[in-house]
Amino acid sequence: MSSQEPSPVISEESSEKKLSKKEASKLERQRKRQEASAASAISAVTIEADDPLAANYGEIALKDLQSKEISGKKWTELKNLTDLLKDQVVLIRGRAQTIRAVGKKMAFIVVRESGFTVQCVLNVSPGAVSPQMVKFATGLSRESIVDIEGVVSVPAQSITGATQQVEIQVKKLYCVNKAVPTLPINIEDAARSEVDIEKALQAGEQLVRVNQDTRLNFRVLDIRTPANQGIFRVQCQVENIFRQFLLSEGFVGIHTPKLIAGSSEGGSAVFRLDYKGTPACLAQSPQLHKQMSICGDFGRVFEIGPVFRAEDSFTHRHLCEFTGLDVEMEIKEHYSEVMDIVDRLFVSMFDCLNESCSKELEAINKQYPFEKLKYLRNTLRLTFEEGIQMLKEAGVEIDPLGDLNTESERKLGQLVLEKYGTEFYILHRYPLAVRPFYTMPCYDNPSYSNSFDVFIRGEEIISGAQRVHVPEYLFERAQACGIDVKTISTYIDSFRYGAPPHGGFGVGLERVVMLFCALNNIRKTSLFPRDPQRIAP
Repeated sequence: MSSQEPSPVISEESSEKKLSKKEASKLERQRKRQEASAASAISAVTIEADDPLAANYGEIALKDLQSKEISGKKWTELKNLTDLLKDQVVLIRGRAQTIRAVGKKMAFIVVRESGFTVQCVLNVSPGAVSPQMVKFATGLSRESIVDIEGVVSVPAQSITGATQQVEIQVKKLYCVNKAVPTLPINIEDAARSEVDIEKALQAGEQLVRVNQDTRLNFRVLDIRTPANQGIFRVQCQVENIFRQFLLSEGFVGIHTPKLIAGSSEGGSAVFRLDYKGTPACLAQSPQLHKQMSICGDFGRVFEIGPVFRAEDSFTHRHLCEFTGLDVEMEIKEHYSEVMDIVDRLFVSMFDCLNESCSKELEAINKQYPFEKLKYLRNTLRLTFEEGIQMLKEAGVEIDPLGDLNTESERKLGQLVLEKYGTEFYILHRYPLAVRPFYTMPCYDNPSYSNSFDVFIRGEEIISGAQRVHVPEYLFERAQACGIDVKTISTYIDSFRYGAPPHGGFGVGLERVVMLFCALNNIRKTSLFPRDPQRIAP
């Protein structure tokens, strides 16, 4: 951001008010300034006709970017630029992250691709690089897409401003696509950690802090930072590990409808819509259909898909739309069989992430410092009553047949860490009154249920249980929970044709990544988050 003035935020959110005349006027003035700057920039990078090396640089014409031909050129990814390529000619494409002129005969461009950066050097030399080419380079706007051809060199000293410890001596430079001269947020500002900002303040220097709303309004720029690149690559791995582990355990991947006639979880917090003249809503979970799949003899199923919740939850961990990781399976004897899957799945996941995502976690840690998650080889399991007792001994009174609130969950997480040395544990046998209608009660005490929650760093990430598979009792439970039984009649009927005992669980992908990386807000792990106040971009 520095001395540049950020563009006014234009949002499509329903909560936004229409622009006032004053704001509209300011926006128009900003637009004209941008157009003037763009015109100036175009003028600055115009190739001089008398330059004999003009063919080595310039803007690539649109017609040459319309899949005109396959040239057979070999491109090198920035992550592969090492000293092994010394003295070799390479061709790269990336963003011009920073551009710095050193007089009129030398310039440095740091090029970025997928979180990796390399320093490119332009040095005026006869028959290779002209002063006009250096002028063209320094006239480019940051974040523009560029093609660079040059020779790899290895400097005597380490490079602090780039991830790759080599330089490219530029021979050819072409602009593929220009970014506007004035960006609404600078990547350098968006990538800055709170620690750096606080240190600067203590030293009497004020650095730009990009707040969350601004980041989300210009998310396409925000996700270019190294930390965000790391976050969403870790998220990809969580999904991949989840799928591969379950496939190896004999689970079948399924896809259930997101348009349903009734409410899948009960309650009124659903997004309602008209389905060809019939009332419908967006699914709060794949719960009903994944159970029906078990009744259809799949035995073990999982799904990765969107989940919709219409609650007005203005918290750091709730979204109106998130990606659900859901599991359902037959039970032979005990609902602990489901907890066994949770145990092995997540211990395997954490091991895998620590091993295969070290660079991504390092990038996240640089902007958002966090300590590695503490977890046991065999995941700790406590009953709800044991958890309540631990809280009681610590002076926290909890209704033994009620639910845990956020503060109680955090306190219990702290107590568990102190006593057992883990930040990942399972709490089971929850009170029946606080669980969904399809939850199976305990055989020895109907006030409790065969259900469980799983916690990371004192916050709940997973809910699971054994399900009611007897249709008459399911009907009774649905009515008791205020659900219109007519809207779930096909669900209940599916159990009339013979249903095995079964159970499962659901977890939010975004919440897993948030808590594994100890991030303070789930919006950081949602690519384009949807909450009660945001439906754009």
